[in-house]
Amino acid sequence: MPKTVQIRDLDDDVYAGLVRRAAEAGVSVPELLRAEAARLAARPSVAEWLERTRRRSSPLGRVEVLAALDEQRGPWPDAGG
Repeated sequence: MPKTVQIRDLDDDVYAGLVRRAAEAGVSVPELLRAEAARLAARPSVAEWLERTRRRSSPLGRVEVLAALDEQRGPWPDAGG
């Protein structure tokens, strides 16, 4: 059974932004919010995402990652001025 959600006290500029985005997408504000709510509900929370990424193993260690970043960045500029 579908549920109804009501949002109170939206600032005028927030609502205007929703109206603009809905118009750009060719949908109504409720349709836009319904799609955004579904997208938000489907994504993991930050805590869930961090937990999943902590469980992943990697053959690379901190030293290898930092070395690869240094290689991509190139040499440090002369700090002597």
